[in-house]
Amino acid sequence: MDFEVRNDSARLWRVYKTIHELVRDRGYLVSQSELEMDLSSFKSMYAPSGEVDRERLTFMVQKKDDPTNQLLVFFPKDKSVGVKPIRKYVERMVTQGTQNGIIVYHQTMTSSANKVIQSMSAKYHLESFQETELLVNITQHALVPQHIVLTPEEKKTLLQRYRLKETQLPRIQLTDPVARYYGLKRGQVVKIMRPSETSGRYVSYRLCL
Repeated sequence: MDFEVRNDSARLWRVYKTIHELVRDRGYLVSQSELEMDLSSFKSMYAPSGEVDRERLTFMVQKKDDPTNQLLVFFPKDKSVGVKPIRKYVERMVTQGTQNGIIVYHQTMTSSANKVIQSMSAKYHLESFQETELLVNITQHALVPQHIVLTPEEKKTLLQRYRLKETQLPRIQLTDPVARYYGLKRGQVVKIMRPSETSGRYVSYRLCL
């Protein structure tokens, strides 16, 4: 049991670091101390009794260029997340005036919970990641090239420069792990930079569908 608790703490520490890197890479303000928190500090803060209190891991961030654009990140304590906690999270989002949230769940989310999320998607944008998906930051893998999400103005300039319709661009699916990491939405364009032996780097663009 003690081994399981220690193992759970180490795993959640890695998840905690990755989700903070994720929101930082989406343009949200994150303190350096949170990004660099070591395992000992993590245990001291979130697992003083030995077992991590997932609900204490919940945090809120705001965009660097728009303080009104906020995001809440939730860590349900239940291994299987049902409708009840989803409704509780939406209530908190309403209270704190944000429409964006991420749920980092332990093992599974019920089909009913996913249906509730879909039914509210017009007003509240709730994403979900299983903890195992955040054990490592996929964007830091040597085989994953650099991705940069274009602003609407940059997308417009790109299409005008090459006289393209957006449908002529190669595509990246919403379900692509990198697209999920950056929170891409349909219609957004991502710039991908790969190293090239001839030109130094090779740049391509993909439209999210």
